[in-house]
Amino acid sequence: MNKFPLGQSVATPAALKAIEEAGQTPAFFLDKHVRGEWGEVCNGDKQLNDQALVDGSRILSAYRTLLNARVWVITEADRSATTILLPEEY
Repeated sequence: MNKFPLGQSVATPAALKAIEEAGQTPAFFLDKHVRGEWGEVCNGDKQLNDQALVDGSRILSAYRTLLNARVWVITEADRSATTILLPEEY
């Protein structure tokens, strides 16, 4: 069950490359994110994400591909867009 709207989904070329190299798809990570499976974020960030479902602030999830590359998924506060990127691109 989706917990919030993603808006327009986009990804950086580097994130797409890391995901494709692992034999995965962007949809895999977007599905986890929109269901509230925040991945590898600290407890404080999990709490901020849960609060964002109520107050409409930014949502950040962090995952690893099957080849151990870290990817972030960020949904903007206005829910207009969700971006998949590598942490170093933030």
